Amino acid sequence: MKDIQNEIEDLRDKIRYHGHRYYVLDDPVISDAEYDRLFLRLSELEEKHPELATPDSPTRRIGAGPQESFLEVVHTLPMLSLENAFSDRDIRDFEARIKGLAGDDSVFDYTVEPKIDGLAVELVYEKGILSVASTRGDGFTGEDVTHNVRTIMTIPLSLTKPAGNIPVPELLEVRGEVYMEKGAFEKLNRSRVNEGLPAFANPRNAAAGSLRQLDPRVTAKRPMKMFCYGAGDVRGARFSTQQELMSLLQQLGLRVNEHFKVCGDIREAMEYCHYLEEIRSQFPYEIDGAVIKVNQVSVQARLGSKSRSPRWALAYKFRPNQETTRILRIDVQVGRTGALTPVAHLEPVEIGGVLVKRATLHNQDEIRKKDIRELDTVIVQRAGDVIPEVVKAIKEKRNGSEMIFTMPSLCPVCGTGVVKRQGEAVLRCPNPNCPAQVRGAFRHFVSKGAMDIDGLGDRIITQLIEKGLVNEVADLYSLSTEDILKLDKTGEKSAGNLINAIRKSRKTTFARFIYALGIRHVGEYIAGILADSFRDVEALEQATEEDLLKIGQIGPQIAESIVSWFSDEFNRRQVKRLTDAGVEFESTAPRQGSSVEGRVFVITGTLSSMKRSEAGDLIIKSGGRLAAQVSGSTDYLVAGESPGSKLEKARALDISILNEDEFIKLLRKERE
Repeated sequence: MKDIQNEIEDLRDKIRYHGHRYYVLDDPVISDAEYDRLFLRLSELEEKHPELATPDSPTRRIGAGPQESFLEVVHTLPMLSLENAFSDRDIRDFEARIKGLAGDDSVFDYTVEPKIDGLAVELVYEKGILSVASTRGDGFTGEDVTHNVRTIMTIPLSLTKPAGNIPVPELLEVRGEVYMEKGAFEKLNRSRVNEGLPAFANPRNAAAGSLRQLDPRVTAKRPMKMFCYGAGDVRGARFSTQQELMSLLQQLGLRVNEHFKVCGDIREAMEYCHYLEEIRSQFPYEIDGAVIKVNQVSVQARLGSKSRSPRWALAYKFRPNQETTRILRIDVQVGRTGALTPVAHLEPVEIGGVLVKRATLHNQDEIRKKDIRELDTVIVQRAGDVIPEVVKAIKEKRNGSEMIFTMPSLCPVCGTGVVKRQGEAVLRCPNPNCPAQVRGAFRHFVSKGAMDIDGLGDRIITQLIEKGLVNEVADLYSLSTEDILKLDKTGEKSAGNLINAIRKSRKTTFARFIYALGIRHVGEYIAGILADSFRDVEALEQATEEDLLKIGQIGPQIAESIVSWFSDEFNRRQVKRLTDAGVEFESTAPRQGSSVEGRVFVITGTLSSMKRSEAGDLIIKSGGRLAAQVSGSTDYLVAGESPGSKLEKARALDISILNEDEFIKLLRKERE
């Protein structure tokens, strides 16, 4: 029996270790199959020897049946909400208040971290074992969601023993935010819509709804994660700053946000808040603000709390990504590939600092599944530079005037009968001469990521087509200054500038040229992969689906689309006309000894001389590639201030790490 007990304990340790590496560090060192074998062996042993089962065993994550209701949990220390700030002035007022209350002799700095848009929870660990998990509730009393929290793989059932002489706390009440990543949220909503269930409005609602399921087996099917940001009652551990607390939580195996940063003064804290808002769309999860805290615990204690919020912390709220408005009407737009897209015209509403008047409805299937109607009150969202979209209709606000919308059977631009290809949700106009498709093809061809012809905007493109000066994109290279002068509101100087821009675009890269052709499913990234894989356009034109499928990241859909495009006589003629007009490609082959061309870069932390987006642009322009996460395929990690866990992962994988000066020198060397 002793041998069995030792094997069980060894299996639990291994599963906890590998689970932590997979779910918390995102850095597995064994295969999924090997992990599954360890888990299966432990399950078999515990089933044969139930007397050896323990509450913190990895097999106990999912085991409880449905509950009839949630029990109440009284928090030992209240889970207070945060006072909100909406401007720099609010932040400065916050500092003035706390400096006045803390006293002139107080010396302190600040911490700043993203404010995760999720559900606040408290985890209670007694002697290192998770005993109770509860929601925030009203701040004083929450709901017992222990069985559901145990299904969340990023939450340890038992704490890790820290290195050195640091003990596991006798009691730890840790606070954090349970959330659902954007990708998981979108997948869940698609599944719900397909099942005829209402979609969740946002990831926060999805996380809250998932965590408050009476049946933990339902929660287990919904991938959620948790970041820890603070503590309630703690016994058996010491820390003098918020930074030390976060370090302790991390050592105990709990997840803390890698974007946590210590700021020397309120000015630096404000700048970091603005930086987080600038990059918010790059996060895999939703953040709706940044949290500023006094770092020193002694100063926190001196400042104390008001009835509902601590005086030593503040939530700086970002501009919202979602708003409620009303659909005035729905019409249909035709894109360059012939796709018909229903568009909602809205009562104007400001979202994220931008006035939104229109939002995409994607296709008829989406409209039907979400039951969106003209004159509906709806939730609209806009994240980063993504086109605004209608998330859901608020059916409770319907008054009977709403009208069901149906997609047309004829193209609204040219009147051709629309078609729906097998396996696609969109309707398409099959007429390649449809004016909408022609205009779309021109807009795409001259865009920044394609041929980058400065000055060729919608107004000029429309006039060129309407006056019969161009019919195909290759016609652009036959235009003269005299042709441009025939356009409205065009003088000799602007006409000359435009002709020069067109001539200049003749010399481009193979990747830009491929992207400019407008092949379906071939974006800038795939165009770059194709340019690296084929010596010239003739080789790409002759490639078979089998040839294309041998290339990494080229799947069947993309391969079929490329072969289909080049099998069309009109498209082949268009390519020949472009090359005959003098369009030529700069070599995309890596230079001998090049340290950037084709290399994969990850950027982490704050750069002092440029924004991270600007650094990314420089990498791409130098022929490198940009990735969001550190992995075995990463060549360089560019590490600015407060680099977070990506730096540790890069060191563990023996990846080259560049500071800002080294990064700039590397790019400068490539240009010499």
